[in-house]
Amino acid sequence: MEMNATYTSFVAVGDSFTEGMSDLLPDGSYRGWADLLAARLAARTPGFRYANLAVRGKLIGQIVDEQVDRTAAMRADVVTLVGGLNDTLRPKCDMGRVRGLLEEAVERLAPSCGRLVLMRSPGRNGPVMERFRPRMEELFGYVDELAARHGALVVDLYGAEVLGDQRLWDVDRLHLTTEGHRRVAEAVWQALGLEPEEDWRAPLAPAVPLAWAARRIGDLRFARQHLGPWIGRRLTGRSSGDGRPAKRPELLPYALGDDAPAAGPRS
Repeated sequence: MEMNATYTSFVAVGDSFTEGMSDLLPDGSYRGWADLLAARLAARTPGFRYANLAVRGKLIGQIVDEQVDRTAAMRADVVTLVGGLNDTLRPKCDMGRVRGLLEEAVERLAPSCGRLVLMRSPGRNGPVMERFRPRMEELFGYVDELAARHGALVVDLYGAEVLGDQRLWDVDRLHLTTEGHRRVAEAVWQALGLEPEEDWRAPLAPAVPLAWAARRIGDLRFARQHLGPWIGRRLTGRSSGDGRPAKRPELLPYALGDDAPAAGPRS
């Protein structure tokens, strides 16, 4: 890997993790690690271009159908591909099909870009993580195989203990906070051979244990606002991304501007 290489374009492909949920901006949109990374790359390269095709809720088949060919045609210096995790969280998941579609995506993208970046996605510590851990680890093992076969980079977020810390996850327990996204941006930055600015794996300060009542209130809020709607979408075959366009569908110059996140969690 060339250190301090120059990258002139970046395309992000995937689902809600790459769209940027839950790094909320004042206008109600989401920023996220990909936008943060693009801003840093743009600051060092005049004329830098960026596209983000990721849409929340997308399964790996939808990512292949809707995002991969468009991305390949852009011929970007850097492409990030993160997908398949939504499939593993479904009650029924054909892991053979997921592996095949992920392989199809990598085979199309790797020859079309300067550097393909894959990821072992982070997971929030807790009972949900334990239930789906075997599928996730099967997926990540195949990510490693594909990267070795096609010369892609792998950013191991799953192996970073700090990214399992519940304090880096939003109240929906599915998406990273602003601080979590900031750490992911730094991880990808370093994987691209750029000068580290911090230790993104550094642990948080010791947590102050929550009282039993506070934990139960948090559990009830999560069930009412997030778990119930999520189950409803699964039962009806709907997705949070249905009908939603990508936030940056074209590879265009990235204008540095005010991208400060909104204060406080999304209600």
